Amino acid sequence: MKEGPDIAHIGALIGDPARANMLAALTGGRALTATELAGVGGITVQTASTHLAKLEAGGLIAQRKQGRHRYFTLADEAVARLIESMMGFAAGRGHLRHRPGPKEPALRKARICYDHLAGDYGVRMLDSLIASGAIEAVGEGLALTDKGASDLARIGIDIGGLRSSRRPLCRSCLDWSERRAHLAGSLGKALLASFLDRGWARRTTESRSILFTPEGERQFLLLFPAG
Repeated sequence: MKEGPDIAHIGALIGDPARANMLAALTGGRALTATELAGVGGITVQTASTHLAKLEAGGLIAQRKQGRHRYFTLADEAVARLIESMMGFAAGRGHLRHRPGPKEPALRKARICYDHLAGDYGVRMLDSLIASGAIEAVGEGLALTDKGASDLARIGIDIGGLRSSRRPLCRSCLDWSERRAHLAGSLGKALLASFLDRGWARRTTESRSILFTPEGERQFLLLFPAG
């Protein structure tokens, strides 16, 4: 096709193994330095800088400066959804880069996907919200019901504030490990932030895993029973 979107260019940017590893690392939502991303990609810092320049020119990542340091993030949520969906597509067809390791159970149980909860717990949360009538499926999309707004307001979620944001309130995001949908959008972000603020869970520095405390897990499972 000689006209229209150039998917070959985006595919080539993502298709390089080192760049793919760096993009996957940035789906954790943290801003990382070129040195940190070089370690993830298994390349030198100089080579990483070349790759990062290409990714930035392609609109996949953004950078910000703080003092003498430069930090890199995904350009926006759309890039995170693209990378997560490609990971799900690859996993569903058996294209895995390594054998299951010690970190995999924790990643599959609960992890951060850009800024919201993914993994088994992320899928469980969305299933529970749908089963309770808090969220309804509208075609391939999701919508918060009046009941859901009341229920979530009672646990401290500022629904009015979220609705005033330009960001979609509810969005379905394909989970690469569960191969089903979890909740993204401003509501997904707010719920994960609530779990972290309450001390129910914490982020890890070495991976995308979200680790729940015993009490946090108990509260989470009470709040989101199996759908």
